[in-house]
Parts: sequence; structure tokens; C-alpha cells
Amino acid sequence: MMSNSESRSLIALEQLIEVVAKLRDPDGGCPWDLAQTPETLIPHIIEEAYEVADAIRRGEKEAIAEELGDLLLQVVIQAQIASETNQFTLTEIANGIKEKLIRRHPHVFGDVEFNSIDEVKENWEKIKAAEKGETAKTPTVASKMSRYASTLPPIAAGMKISQKAAEASFDWDSVDGVWDKFHEEMAEFEQALKHEDQAAQQSELGDIMFVLIQLARWYGLDASSALQGTNQRFVERFSLVEEKCDRP
Repeated sequence: MMSNSESRSLIALEQLIEVVAKLRDPDGGCPWDLAQTPETLIPHIIEEAYEVADAIRRGEKEAIAEELGDLLLQVVIQAQIASETNQFTLTEIANGIKEKLIRRHPHVFGDVEFNSIDEVKENWEKIKAAEKGETAKTPTVASKMSRYASTLPPIAAGMKISQKAAEASFDWDSVDGVWDKFHEEMAEFEQALKHEDQAAQQSELGDIMFVLIQLARWYGLDASSALQGTNQRFVERFSLVEEKCDRP
């Protein structure tokens, strides 16, 4: 039997769906919302996900709830747009993830038993591979890397790709080799800036950033968190300078 809390949650979700549908209604809806496509909303999905993460790190429950709401809106509006052309609905989304969770947790919803988290993770990967029709020989390391490159933010993807390469013994013998590669790439970047076109310059810049990620991995550092910390410190310092400039 559904609890009062669950009932209120469903009612709230139904009301949100109705609001989004009204915003997308050609008769009296919002021009901005009507102009959106799944593609134009991609930056908003990414931005909202990062804002949720930031709120969680800050531990502010009101902000977490608000940002999760903004992220939920992105799911609902994507479902609304898809439903308008009979692709799929929010019901199919919810049913799909529900069935996936049940399927990937046989130790909870079935009679399988595991003795450790590692066993749970290993079985999860096997089930996921079976879902994708992959055989015992796949997925290859390269296919996993390709998925990371396509779906993760660039710095996070670089870290995952380098970790997978290292696990496959495709790595330097020592961190000294990584430093040598860094200096080599810096020289190539400088050369490109002086003598090559923008495409080459962009490529060399990417090489430097990738090697920096390798250095972070070797030293046990989190490249994404490091850059985020630097961004925040810069903003704080800029704010102080701005305040001083505004003083009479």
C-alpha cells in the first residue's frame, strides 16, 4: 500500500508534468520552451548536474533540493518533447530504469548471494555487458575508453581513459617518463603556436592537458577537483580586487 509521502510525491510529479506540458503547448505556451529541442537543452542538463554536485558538496539541504528540482525539470522536459513526436514518455523512462535496477540487483530482488561489494560490482558489469549483447571477449578496453570519451566531461574522461590504459599495462615505467612527455608536449605546443594553424595548436594544447592528467593520476591527485579549486580561488581573489576598485 502506498504511503502518504509516496502519494504526495506522485501528485507533485504529476503536477510538474502538467506544468511542463502547458509550457510546451502551442496554444498559449511559452515561446522559449516551445523553441527548445533535445539538443538545445544539452548545456542546461550539464549545468544543472554540476549545480547539484556543488550543492551537495556545500551540504546545503535547501540548495540541494532546489538544484535537484532543476535537474528533474530537464528529465521531464526531455520526456515531454519526445512524447510530442511519439518517441517515448516519462512512463517509459521510469519503467526502463526500474527494470534495469531490478535486473542488476539479483542479490536484492532475486536469490543470488554476494559476500563483498567487489562481487556486486563484478556481477553488475557482467549483467551490463549481457544487456548490450557483448560476449566474453567484449567490451574491449578501447570500447570502454570510447564510451568515456563520448559521455564524460573531458577531464573526467581523460582520467578514466588513462586509468584503463594503465590497468592494461599501457603506461610509463615511472613518473619520470610522464615528466619527459610533459616537457616534450610543451615544446610542441610552443612550436605550434609560432608556426602552425589553430587546429594544430588546439591539438597540441589537448596533448598537454592529457599529460597533466597523467601526472595527476601518478601522484594520486584529482584533476577535476584541482581545477575546480583553482577556479574558486580565482573568483574569490577577483572579488577582493573588484571590491577594492569599487571603494571610493
